[in-house]
Amino acid sequence: MTGSGEQANDDQVPAWARKTAGESRWAATAAVVAIILIQYYLPSQFTLGPRLLIPGLGLALMLVLIAASPFRIDREEVWLRRASLFLTAVLSVAVAWSVDRLVIGLVDGSVSNDAAGLLVSGGAIWLTNVLVFGLAYWEFDRGGPAARAHARKQYPDFLFVQMQSPAAADPEWEPQFPDYLYLSFTNAAAFSPTDVMPMSRWAKFLMMIQSGISLITMSLVIARAINVLK
Repeated sequence: MTGSGEQANDDQVPAWARKTAGESRWAATAAVVAIILIQYYLPSQFTLGPRLLIPGLGLALMLVLIAASPFRIDREEVWLRRASLFLTAVLSVAVAWSVDRLVIGLVDGSVSNDAAGLLVSGGAIWLTNVLVFGLAYWEFDRGGPAARAHARKQYPDFLFVQMQSPAAADPEWEPQFPDYLYLSFTNAAAFSPTDVMPMSRWAKFLMMIQSGISLITMSLVIARAINVLK
């Protein structure tokens, strides 16, 4: 009878608040691959170090993580967590460098006067910003994907609509990488939260940084492109 009661209680708890099988790795892996490809094909003036430095390091770390946990992210080994955070840090430094080079180039006039090339490069850097911050939100919310799979933390760092209105959501719903990517995209496009609310201070601070980067990048790139076209 006790086992049946515990099962009934588990069924009433939404998936995001209880232990689950763990999230599939492949959506986040696709985002990492996209960032690596963008970094490889960006003009050299916007990349950090030799062209293969960031793509090579990112690819090596990604393959290590895939080999250690190829399908679902549910292992909580310290070294895996550190490797995952290091990968996010490497990609974050790369996009920060790209934004810095783009802004400086726009301000001092050293960026190409080719409007189409400027828009393509600026758009690629903006997209990288969305992907990297999506990874960061995904990595840090409630301790990361593995910690979320084991329901280690009770309180969320990001409050999704499904958490606020559980009656209108599938009981098996839990936030996965596409949800964090959506959060990142809307924050970068609207420069503010939309339907996902940051709850912890670090989440608010990270969203504020992303909004600032997005605002500066979009405004300067568009203004420069319009000036070139004239």
